[in-house]
Amino acid sequence: MRFGPCTTQTALATAKLLPDMPLVLLALCASSTVELDPDTWKTEVVDSGKAAFVKFFAPWCGHCKKLKPDWDKLADEFAGSSKVLIADVDCTGAGKPLCEKYGVRGYPTIKSFSPPDEEGDDYKGGRDLAALKAYASDLGPGCAVDAMENCSEEQKKALATYIAMDPDERANKLATLSKSLKDAEEAHEALLKSLQASYKESMENLEKLKAGAAPEIKLLKAATPSAKVETPAKDEV
Repeated sequence: MRFGPCTTQTALATAKLLPDMPLVLLALCASSTVELDPDTWKTEVVDSGKAAFVKFFAPWCGHCKKLKPDWDKLADEFAGSSKVLIADVDCTGAGKPLCEKYGVRGYPTIKSFSPPDEEGDDYKGGRDLAALKAYASDLGPGCAVDAMENCSEEQKKALATYIAMDPDERANKLATLSKSLKDAEEAHEALLKSLQASYKESMENLEKLKAGAAPEIKLLKAATPSAKVETPAKDEV
């Protein structure tokens, strides 16, 4: 769902003209952020020819709420850009399958996508408007054999080796590397679940031990006389 091109300034002006308009409508109007789901991902990201700067979030997340004002300002600044799309994915709503696909485990997770790359890169920079804007300003359509105009000389040299590969060899290498990565991710998830299960079992055992031992510990302490402090003898005059 796209709430632009209405900007924050437009929303404030509208609020003065139409004071009775529900605040929630004005809040929606104030953001130019595109909210993505699996149905809109292909048209808005994969086939758009733009780079996408995407925030994966959960509405209840405190860090997400803190980031939202600057993220919405960023969306306003890039509204109508022919190079960069600023977007949201709600991991608790229609965007949940996208969050699962891209391995989102914490909120907010921010990734950038430069077509034709669909894997995405994790954004690890600052969360203030200046840092977000600086990063987004450098984004654009990615380097590819079908879009060599987007490639630097260094990228062209790196790409040449793979362009020269036999197509079957290139496809097999891509499949092998992709499978290795997927297997590693699945192994990591399995380990995480195992550790969580072990932690839960250990915590339950600890709580049972505390519950069983606490009464006896109290009785033992209560039955143990306190150490008497001897008062120093006074010197006789």
